[in-house]
Amino acid sequence: MSKHKNPKNKSQRMRCPYCGSPVVLRSADGIYRENSQGAMLYVCSRYPECDAYVKVHPGTNIPMGSLANHELRTLRRTAHYYFDQLYKTGRMTRQESYRWLADKICVPLKDAHIGHLGEYYCKLVIQDSRKLLQPHNARPRHGPGERRTL
Repeated sequence: MSKHKNPKNKSQRMRCPYCGSPVVLRSADGIYRENSQGAMLYVCSRYPECDAYVKVHPGTNIPMGSLANHELRTLRRTAHYYFDQLYKTGRMTRQESYRWLADKICVPLKDAHIGHLGEYYCKLVIQDSRKLLQPHNARPRHGPGERRTL
């Protein structure tokens, strides 16, 4: 028996985490405003009543995360924005930021992807990334009891 699972059967086994309906693999046409690159999605079969979907890696049937509704997709975008700032601002290297994320969400480094996070961990990543990004000059430059001279 082959080690690899048949990717065509993946969507037949997937169920929407919000409503329990089957999930289908389909074009992002009609969901994305512009789909010039031919993106494919796993989408709840009850779309648009249930708006859960996830994009697949280009040229594959491999999802880029887990199905998410509008609210969770918005949280993931926000979490990714603040997380990306950790290395884009030089606060950490990209490798260090992914190690930080893996530790934060208690998973191995290879599984540290915001596309798999739920609401709780998205909010935690946003909150803790913002804390790390606060400028160091927000702290007093003199110690307690020291007189500040002008």
